[in-house]
Amino acid sequence: MPSNNGKKKFTWSRTWSFVLGSVVWGVLISGLHWWLNFDHGHQQIVKMGYMPVITNMAAPLLDYASTNESDVRFKALKFSSFAEMGEALRNDKIQVAFIIAPLSIVLRQQGVDVKIVYIGNRHESTLVTRKDLNVHDIQGLAGKTVAVPMRFSGHNLSLLRLMEENNMRGEINIVELNPPDMASALVTGALDAYYVGEPFAVQTLKTGKANLLFNVEEVWKSFICNLVIVKQSLIEQDPDLVQKFVNGAVRSGIWAERHPDEAAEIAARYWSQPVDLVKYALHASGGRTIYDQYLPKMEEIQEIADLMVRYKLIDNNKIDGLVDQQFAKKAKTDHVETIDDLLQ
Repeated sequence: MPSNNGKKKFTWSRTWSFVLGSVVWGVLISGLHWWLNFDHGHQQIVKMGYMPVITNMAAPLLDYASTNESDVRFKALKFSSFAEMGEALRNDKIQVAFIIAPLSIVLRQQGVDVKIVYIGNRHESTLVTRKDLNVHDIQGLAGKTVAVPMRFSGHNLSLLRLMEENNMRGEINIVELNPPDMASALVTGALDAYYVGEPFAVQTLKTGKANLLFNVEEVWKSFICNLVIVKQSLIEQDPDLVQKFVNGAVRSGIWAERHPDEAAEIAARYWSQPVDLVKYALHASGGRTIYDQYLPKMEEIQEIADLMVRYKLIDNNKIDGLVDQQFAKKAKTDHVETIDDLLQ
C-alpha cells in the first residue's frame, strides 16, 4: 500500500508470518541435525543403536555417563525394531548396535563386516501367557499363538527347540512382533503368549493380565538375548575408542547390579517407560539377571548358528571372524562406585 510520501508501506500479513515461520523452522531443524550428527569441537560422537530391554542397559547408562565428557559422547539411539537397526548399521547410520544375537550372524553372512565385542546382561527374558488360558507347561501352548521379537531371535530358536524336545513340531503358531507391541496384543486377545526380554513381559505380569510360564534360564542356561556388534572399520580406525566403549559397557553392568534403583531411573527416562515398571522388572527377577558374563565366546555363537541351520533359518553355520574377544578381555572392572566411574 503506498504511503502519503509515495513510498510503499510494509504491511504484516499471514503470508509474511508463514514465510518467517518456515525460515525459523528450517534453521531449528538444520541446527538440530548438525547437533545430532556432527562432532562439536574435539568431542567424538559414537552412535549406538539399541532396543529398550534390560539386556541393553549399558546403552542408556553410557549415554548418560558421557553427557559431560569432553572427548567422546556415546549417543544412544532407540529403535523400534531390530530389522531397522540392522539396516542403520549396514548403512553406517550407527557405529555400534545392541542387537538380537542371531541377527549378528545373518548380517555377517550377508557381507556386513561386523564383530561381536561384548555380551549384555543375561537371563532377562520371559515367556508369559494370557491369564484366562491357564497354561502350565509347554504342551499347553499347542494350537496357541506365541509372539517372538523376530524369526532371527534366540526366543524363536528356544521355542523351536522346545517343540522338538517335546514332540510338538509345528504345533505352536509362532509370530513375529516388535516387543513394544506385545503387551497390548496379549491384553486384546490377539496373542495367547509372548516370549521377550524384560521389561516387556512384566508389563502384563504386573497388571495381573498374564501368568509366568518360565524364565529363559530354565530352558536355556546363559541365554544371550542381545549382544553388541561394531563395524570392523571402526576397530581399524580407532581401537582405543572401541576399548573405551567396551570398558564402559562392562562397568555399566557392574554399577547397575550394585545400584538397580538408580539404574532403573536413568533407563526409564531413555525408554519412555514408568520408573516403577523398570524397577519392578529388576527386582521381580530376584537377582536372576547376570551382569558379569560379558565375554563373547565362539562356542556360544556357534551353538546359535547351528540351531539356525537346524531350523532352516540360514543355509550354513559359518561364523568365521565374527567373534572378537580382545576388548572384553581387557575391560577394567575395578573401582566402579558411581555413575561417573563408568568411563574411567
